[in-house]
Amino acid sequence: MPTPLILLPPSEGKADGGDGPCWAVADQSFPDLAEQRRVVVRALVEAMGAPSEDRSKLLGVGMAKAEEATATNLVVDSAPTLPAIQRYTGVLYDALDYPSLPASVRRGVDRQVVILSGLWGAVRPTDPIPDYKLKMGAALPGLGRPARFWKPALTVALAEASSGTVWDLLPNEHAAAWDPAIAGRRIRVRFLDDVVKNGERTLVTVSHWNKLLKGALVRHVVEHGLDDPEGLVGFDHPEGYAYDPSLTRIDGSTTDVALVTRR
Repeated sequence: MPTPLILLPPSEGKADGGDGPCWAVADQSFPDLAEQRRVVVRALVEAMGAPSEDRSKLLGVGMAKAEEATATNLVVDSAPTLPAIQRYTGVLYDALDYPSLPASVRRGVDRQVVILSGLWGAVRPTDPIPDYKLKMGAALPGLGRPARFWKPALTVALAEASSGTVWDLLPNEHAAAWDPAIAGRRIRVRFLDDVVKNGERTLVTVSHWNKLLKGALVRHVVEHGLDDPEGLVGFDHPEGYAYDPSLTRIDGSTTDVALVTRR
């Protein structure tokens, strides 16, 4: 059976340090993206020479954090690396809890998950990357927004990597970095709270805990080899969200599904 891809965003939080070789000499899953990576790295390093206020705005952090991020970005070409699955430490990756997975499921995550990054384009969980700070929606001087820069190359790379079905678990700014037309089937997932509002029950999109909720979903999709949303029937989400087929919407090759819990 063909193996579906699972597209994830990186995390803002990242582990420090590493003991792997610098990214340019390390083995990577998408070697054809190397030249584009060098272009973005150069643009990022050059941008770190701007006044602190400009760097703070570019990186989306406060002034104190901007100095720390600047120091990290200036050595990104020579810094030691960690596998991406260890580098990224945000809530989605905490919920996925990769180290706790059985070896067979970890291999599935390594094979199926692709992380779209403003700096690296696309990496798989085992790809070695250094610490860095750059959002997909940032505007780099001379290059523009990484999502727009990466879109042509990432569309080709994902077309070559995909067997047809793609679980698109990306936020909007990362989803803009590829063309979903290359997917035979694109599946997007919403988490909804069924709540009482003004005396009536209504569905409200979950935003704050979205990444946390997706971590458990990734585990389930990989463990069960799902390439169809119907496989979510009976999914026992740890936060109580359940697949509601009545809310599924299909538009061309895109299928939007919903997981709902009652509050």
